[in-house]
Formats: sequence, structure tokens, C-alpha cells
Amino acid sequence: MENIFFSNWQSLVRITIITVIVYPTLIILLRVSGKRTLSKMNAFDLIITIALGSTFASVILNKSITLSQGILTFGLLILLQYIITYFSSRSTKFSNLAKASPRLVAYQGALLNNNMLDERINEDEIWAVLRKNGYGSLTEVDAIILETDGSLSVIKQITDPTAPPIKKLF
Repeated sequence: MENIFFSNWQSLVRITIITVIVYPTLIILLRVSGKRTLSKMNAFDLIITIALGSTFASVILNKSITLSQGILTFGLLILLQYIITYFSSRSTKFSNLAKASPRLVAYQGALLNNNMLDERINEDEIWAVLRKNGYGSLTEVDAIILETDGSLSVIKQITDPTAPPIKKLF
């Protein structure tokens, strides 16, 4: 049970130096990689975020991982994120592999129960998003969509008769 609160000054100095170097390096790499790396998360973005956080902690606390190994890992993770998003933005098929598609969960006053069950959305979540957006009834909106990041979007009733039906967008 020794060394619970303090082992030696050398380990504290190592952690300080590594953190002071790794933290700004990670910020620079994230800035270079673009806004997408820090965007609202879909499943792929969440994986990258967790991997970056885990690597960050490991580089700081694990003495067997060198600074250069940690920076290389950051660079590779961000490069892979960039490659996936590059191809996702240019190919629908590739995009469908990397992330989910939006899903209609309510349409023109009716809940789409099968879609809600498939996406594990319950009616309480629908009512909560309606209240949050200032609506008191499903009849006040044309659609509610489960977005790729897991959020629910509400589309108010469209009064323009020339607008295409929302269902054609899905």
C-alpha cells in the first residue's frame, strides 16, 4: 500500500512535461484536421473522440509509451478521421458505411411506430422535443427526424404548396 499518494518527484516531472507537450500538440492536430473532427458526434466521431482521449491519458500516465509514439498515434487517428470524412463527403455509399442515415419518426401528425421501435425512440422523447421547440401537438409539425448524431429535429408545417413532400427526402 505504499506509494498511494506519492511515489517520486521524477514521475510528477515526467507527467508535467509530457502533458505540457502533448496537450498543445493535440490541439494543433485537431485544428489542422478541421472542424469535422470536433463536430456533433455520430458513432464514428464518438469512436475517434474516445480513442484520442484514451491515447492522451495513456501517453501522460503510462511510462512505457513514449512521447513520439503518442504523437504518432494522434496523427494516425486524425488522419484516419480525415480520410473517412473525405470519402464520406464524396460518396454516398461510403458515407452510409461510416455513419447512419437520418430516419423519419413522425410524419404529418402521426408517429411512425415501426421506425421508432427500430431506432429505440419512445413517445416521451417525441413529446419532449416538441415541447422544447414550442409545439403542443404533433399536428403542428410536418415531421420529426432522428438525425445521424442522435438528435431529433422538428420540421414545422410547410405552408408552401410548391414545396416537395418531406417523405420524398428520405
